[in-house]
Amino acid sequence: MSGLRYVYAVCRPFEAALQAQLGGVAGCPPTAVHHQGLVAVVSTVPAAEFDEGPLRERLEDREWLTATARAHEQVIDALTTVTTPLPLPFATVLPDDSAVRVLLETHAAEIRAVLDRLAGRVEWSVRVYAGGERRVEAERLATRLHEELRAAAEENRLHPHRTLKVTETEERAWGGNVLDAAYLVPRRQSGGFVEMVDKARENLPEGGVRIHLTGPWAPYSFGALGGGG
Repeated sequence: MSGLRYVYAVCRPFEAALQAQLGGVAGCPPTAVHHQGLVAVVSTVPAAEFDEGPLRERLEDREWLTATARAHEQVIDALTTVTTPLPLPFATVLPDDSAVRVLLETHAAEIRAVLDRLAGRVEWSVRVYAGGERRVEAERLATRLHEELRAAAEENRLHPHRTLKVTETEERAWGGNVLDAAYLVPRRQSGGFVEMVDKARENLPEGGVRIHLTGPWAPYSFGALGGGG
């Protein structure tokens, strides 16, 4: 293959096929690079867009960034239906397959440990928004809700940094954000987790407070290599 390698995620080998018509970044369908029992899911992308200089400029183009982020996320979402992927940071680009294999080999022990910890688990995102006069009440509600959800999850992250989860539109429409949290939940227990959020919604004060639940996602907030998360 020619061109640079855009790396979406790493995972263990999986047998199920990804969606037949799944596109990837720059319209390039994803493929797999195997090495020592690990798999990197990649696309071949043009250097004219993704070499260091052009990429730096492209990241300032909001339209390009939005479209590329959406394509990146679609591949991760598709992977999540067939395995537990360890997502790599948005716009991770390497020169070729050899560099991808070096990445897998260099971080093999860490990757395997993280994949073992995340296996069979998904991420749920919960945000609470409130208008001005409801903010204090909403903060108390958000604190109680977080304590309940934290007890039901294996791990949690407050205010996780999500490059691909933009909340500006939500905040303009719904007011200030008083809770932004991610929860790592066994997939088989997701139904009960969602029910807890739905129950909290039923008890919201009238007007001005919203609970926004999204997921299940790949565990973006819980598996960064190098100790991040």
